[in-house]
Formats: sequence, C-alpha cells, structure tokens
Amino acid sequence: MSITRRTFAKSALALAGVGIARPARAAEITLNAVHFTPAQVSYARSFLAFVAKLNERGKGVVQIKVRGGPEILPLGQLGDAQKSGLVDIINCPAGPYLNLVPEGEVFSATSKTPAELRANGGFALINEIYGKKGNAFVLAHVDGGAGFHIFTVDEPTRTADGSIDFSKLKIRSAALYRDFLEKLGASVVVQGPGEVYTSLERGLVNANAYSVAGYAGFGWNKFTKYRIDPSFFQTDVLISINKAKWDSLPAEAKTILQTVAIEYEAESIAASLKTTADEGKALIDGGMKVVAMPDAQKTLFLDTAIQASWSRLEKRDPSNIAALRAKFG
Repeated sequence: MSITRRTFAKSALALAGVGIARPARAAEITLNAVHFTPAQVSYARSFLAFVAKLNERGKGVVQIKVRGGPEILPLGQLGDAQKSGLVDIINCPAGPYLNLVPEGEVFSATSKTPAELRANGGFALINEIYGKKGNAFVLAHVDGGAGFHIFTVDEPTRTADGSIDFSKLKIRSAALYRDFLEKLGASVVVQGPGEVYTSLERGLVNANAYSVAGYAGFGWNKFTKYRIDPSFFQTDVLISINKAKWDSLPAEAKTILQTVAIEYEAESIAASLKTTADEGKALIDGGMKVVAMPDAQKTLFLDTAIQASWSRLEKRDPSNIAALRAKFG
C-alpha cells in the first residue's frame, strides 16, 4: 500500500512527539554581574569591555547581564553577595574581601604575571582556596601590571636626609594596604572609594592611596596635587564567579567564559599600563607634581610593602603560606 503525503506528515509529527526529532539546543544562560567602581571609572569601563567580548563570543550559550556598580551593591558587600549566590559574577579587587579569603593578598604582593601563575599552578592553587572559603572561582586577574601611589594634598614634608616623612600624613587607605602604610609611620583611615571625596573636601585626611588609573574619575585630583613615587603592590582586580554557579554550567559555557577571560586578562594588562601612562600624564598636565623618594628610602619602601603583605597573610591564616610562596613569591 502506498503512503500518502498526508499520512507521512502525520507520522513525522507523531515521531517528533516521542522524541525522535532533532533535539533543540539548550537555552542560553544569563549570569548577572556587578562591578566595584562607578561606570565612568576606568576599571568599570574595562570590565564592560570584557562583558562585551564575552557576550559576542557566547551568543546562544552564555551571556552576562551587568546590573550596575556600587549604587547596586557597596564594595564591602560584594564578596558576601557572591558567596551567598545573590550575585553570579563580580568585578572586584581581592582586598575588600580579605575577611573571606585572606590569601587574596597574594595578587597584589606577587611580581609574577597571570600567565606565569597559570603555568606554574598558582592559579589552580588560589582557586582551590577561593572555592573553599569564598564559594568563588576566579576567572581572571585583570587590569594588572600597575601599582598604587600615595597622593597628597600638600607637598610632602622631608626629613633631614631628604626622605619623605610619612608621619605627617593621614592617609585614606583600602584594607589591602593599611598595615603597610602604618609600618611607614602614617596615620591611616580605611574607607571605600565612595567616601574619599568628602574626606578630602573636609580635610579629614590629607592623603589618599590609590592607582593612577581611575583616579581622576573620582574627582580626587581636585584636592591632591602631589603624587609620591614609586608605586607599591600590584593592582589586584579580579573577575570571579560564584563557585556553585560555575559548577552548574554546561561545559560549553565554561569553555567560553574561561577562554574569553584568559584572553582579556592578557589584553587588559597592556591596556592598564597604557591607561596608567595616559591618565598619569593627564594628571601632571593638570598641575599634579611628582615627588620622588631618594634611592635608599625607595628600596626600604618596596621591601616593606612586600613583607607587610606576607606578614599579614601569615597572621590571618598561615596554613597555605608555604604553598603560596612557592607559586606567587
């Protein structure tokens, strides 16, 4: 008996109903994200460039939806928000959540590049720690290569041998470098970036420690007219994802996220160095003066910075010190 077209069509529909038809592709996954600075600051602009790159590459598989910056969640709450699953992805320095993962200190203390740390197992080690303590998986260390400077309202006072007298400074600090600045003899006030403008305006502090990149975006250069060289530490901005969310992602989505993150990690270092040079020149062209330390003080300054980081980490949790020193030291 011949089969009619109509009968064939009905049979095809019936077969589709029992699952013989070609399976549909899994639905596109959307991850939410928050960045730590206002949108006009270079760090947020960098993160948004990463998101644009990821969303282009991840069409149909995985996308990132940026909810906003500190107006959505204050800097100090980002680590806890990610750990709880309230936020999937955060663009945030390691410093603000050292209370969760004190080992994050190594990102600023190391002189090694992210590529070197991926090759020697350092990234795998730190992700094991972040997973256990912060329920986080670090996708990338971005915007690295540059360090932090101390910016002052007035020209820094010198001692008899020409060194900077840090005891005359009351410095707004992040938690990351509080111990280091105290070891220099400075008075320290720990504040988030959103509070600094008012503190400078009211004279509550007479100095501020931050990176060159992003500095003018906060308007702080209206008050601080001097920059002390050299820089210290290394900027420690991370892009991380909630570990439980990461573990739940299909392999294709993980591959896209990690591939784009590593690509952008390398791109962002070059971009960060250029941004630092460009924004540094703009600050100087706008009237900021650079104050250099004498060589002897410079050496002591940099040595003190490294020692302060490792010392604080050891006090908080010595259990991973040896392993971390082997990879990051």
